[in-house]
Amino acid sequence: MPERPIRLFGDPVLKTISAPVEQVDDGVRALVADLVDSVRVPGRAGVAASQIGVNLRAFSYNVDGEVGYILNPVLVETSGELELLDEGCLSVPGLWQKTPRYPFARVRGIDLDGNEIEVSGSGLMAQALQHETDHLDGLLYLDRLEKDERRAAMRAVRESDWF
Repeated sequence: MPERPIRLFGDPVLKTISAPVEQVDDGVRALVADLVDSVRVPGRAGVAASQIGVNLRAFSYNVDGEVGYILNPVLVETSGELELLDEGCLSVPGLWQKTPRYPFARVRGIDLDGNEIEVSGSGLMAQALQHETDHLDGLLYLDRLEKDERRAAMRAVRESDWF
């Protein structure tokens, strides 16, 4: 399957809460293949289905050589003190902001066979799990920024050549 184009800030699908995957069929299998192909592009840590225009709860990840996917992910655990981490987003190209994230995260969902799976990690994996789950809840990392940081980020978005 091919890498899919990434939807950019301003596209309504990015602010829509994604629907759960009710049944794993050929369409969902093709979606997962596209998500995995899309996340393999160098520099990408995760791609949510909404970022490729599909309103379903699914995302792929590519952290430290570990590539995978999860359907119907639910963030079931975060731990540690919130940290301000440099964070960017494929849907908001060229911007990096200090974003509050927990240093550990765990998501639970299913695979293509309907088996329950968990994905967890610290560092970049924790950040990616939180970031991609936010996408499926209709949130962008910009929504998590402190007021002044968000104002500056929105100004940068308006001044960008892609907006």
